[in-house]
Amino acid sequence: MARPKTFDPDDALDAAIAVFREHGYEGTSAAMLVEAMGVGRQSLYDTFGDKWGLYCAAVRRYAEGEVSQHLAALRHGPRARDGLVAMIERVAADAPAACLGVASICEFGRSEPELTKIHDAAGHVLDAAIVARVKEAQADGDIAADVAAQDAAAFLAASFASLRLAARGGADAPRLRGLAALALRALR
Repeated sequence: MARPKTFDPDDALDAAIAVFREHGYEGTSAAMLVEAMGVGRQSLYDTFGDKWGLYCAAVRRYAEGEVSQHLAALRHGPRARDGLVAMIERVAADAPAACLGVASICEFGRSEPELTKIHDAAGHVLDAAIVARVKEAQADGDIAADVAAQDAAAFLAASFASLRLAARGGADAPRLRGLAALALRALR
């Protein structure tokens, strides 16, 4: 008879996310994961498969959490532009913490179909929400009517990655806020 799990798989996955965020896939060893997750090596494999399966589960969970936070920020304030401002300000404030989404794209690009599917699904949801808010902000007169909403969404996504990379490169909070302000100004 198999022994019941003595750990919470969600807590263990959160711990793995923290390790992968800081070290990437290649820089993370099974020993690092076992220690951070507080599980035995066999429990890790029984629950998540191999290291790659765990990494994909971590990227998926991280992406879902980020999209959820972006969507919540987009709903902020009475005007659509308020939500766009809240979203980019949240990214600037959180940028010093390593981003697993950006890191996984930097490490793998689109070379791994499973990761590409995860990134595309999250990107589709976020892109649609940003496009809708940009169109609302245009109707409110807060964003220029000649800005293509799809281009604005892509620009904001690129700005998020840039903010996170700048932070990893040593940009301090005032610099990150300044970069976020410039990104918002570009939408006028």
